[in-house]
Amino acid sequence: MKTDKDLYRQLRVLSCEKLWNDEVALFDRSTPKERIERVAVIRAVGTVSSESGTAKQKAEVRSWLVRLLQDPSEKVRRYAMTALPKIGAGPVEEEALLSLLRATTVEREKKFLGQALDKIGGTATLSVVGGVPGFLPQTEQKVKASVARREKPSVIRMDSTLSDFTRLRIHLHCRKGLEEIVRDEVKQYIAKHGKFRIVEVQSGLVAITPVAPFSLADIYRLRCFATVGFFLGAVRSSNPAESADALASMMTSSLSRSVLAAFTEGSIRYRLEFVSKGHQRGAVRLLANRAYAMCPDILNDPRSAPWSMDLHPTGHGTSVELRPKLTPDPRFTYREDDIRAASHPPLAACMARLGGRVNHEIVWDPFCGSGLELIERALLGGVQSIYGTDLSPDAIAISRANFVAAKVKAVQSKFICCDFRDYAKVEGLGPRSVNLIITNPPMGRRIRVPNLRGLFGDLFAVAAEALKPGGRLLFANPLRIEPPDPSLKLKYRQVIDLGGFDCRLEMYLKLAG
Repeated sequence: MKTDKDLYRQLRVLSCEKLWNDEVALFDRSTPKERIERVAVIRAVGTVSSESGTAKQKAEVRSWLVRLLQDPSEKVRRYAMTALPKIGAGPVEEEALLSLLRATTVEREKKFLGQALDKIGGTATLSVVGGVPGFLPQTEQKVKASVARREKPSVIRMDSTLSDFTRLRIHLHCRKGLEEIVRDEVKQYIAKHGKFRIVEVQSGLVAITPVAPFSLADIYRLRCFATVGFFLGAVRSSNPAESADALASMMTSSLSRSVLAAFTEGSIRYRLEFVSKGHQRGAVRLLANRAYAMCPDILNDPRSAPWSMDLHPTGHGTSVELRPKLTPDPRFTYREDDIRAASHPPLAACMARLGGRVNHEIVWDPFCGSGLELIERALLGGVQSIYGTDLSPDAIAISRANFVAAKVKAVQSKFICCDFRDYAKVEGLGPRSVNLIITNPPMGRRIRVPNLRGLFGDLFAVAAEALKPGGRLLFANPLRIEPPDPSLKLKYRQVIDLGGFDCRLEMYLKLAG
């Protein structure tokens, strides 16, 4: 005898027509015992019709599933209520589920009804589950979030000002190794605008605190950090079940509510994320329900929420941060497209800042990819012209489009599809013609490089030839390789995290001679 899963896999490959005309007809004619044995038909029909069914077929399936909610078998009803949300159920199906919820006394059935209503419920569901204190709290919260998503779409208010900033600590996260560059950018911003002060620099993090009213737009004038989080507190336990009440209290604290209210237009919704821990469904459900019980106005919503509650593992426990989810990142809206293995935009911004500024600068990226390093350097000012070369025609087209979208004024640009070793054939490039070579070259991880060591050896040789005296070579180096040419002198080296592997960010100065 086939199990439910075996039968489902067998039926899953059939067409909508075959399932409806043969399997559904056979199921409807079956005895109660036979129906239970072939209950996987319901799952298969729901899945296949949701993926390939026409509007008419889906309507027929919905009507059939609603009828099955009246079946004497709890198992048949359970399969039907689970299948309904897959095919776009609406008010009629919602009312059928609610009718069953009012009538049933089976706890397991209530649980599965709640899961179905999580997905399709609306104001009618809220009027039922909201009237009983403590009843189906997860369903109530999810339905409220769904209704709010439809009726009061949320957006992050970048220009809104937070005036009550007492005790507020803001974490600027970056890749490990880039902290000093982020810190220096913040120092420069503070010297010009004030508003913040630096309180701590840790591995992968620069912590600041406001000293005057500020907006998110003020923070996002900084280009070198990766993500920003408003620190809400920390507990000494790494097990969320042991500290659920304390964590939920931080998530719904007056500090959290103040930030959310100031920077949100519309309903206040968040997604709960366990950073570096993967999926934690049980812990998410526990914390979300505890937080909802404490503050029903702040809703957990994994779909299109404007905020994320991030739980970070620390050396001695767990910290909670509130992070705005801004997609696309307002700092890098010029990114119309990307190539595979493209640079991380804040890394490109860090490299541009590290390279320094010389007026009337000629800048070249031998492996321009999506053009991010060149664009970020041009945005800092002082650039006369940029050159991007790459072997990929797609990369050249994308770099051109991104540069145009960046709207950099008074900077000449030239993007050429060629081998960087042939740079002298490019009009405007030649020996001793370049002030800054800035590049994040291929590492051989996502795109295979046959002779990586030879490639970097050639990069050193070309840089020694193409740079003007006083020029700089700035690049990410995955190898322990030094330039053989003594005219390139190491000026900066820092190990950085490139997303799972370490690399050395290096800058060499071209000596006169």
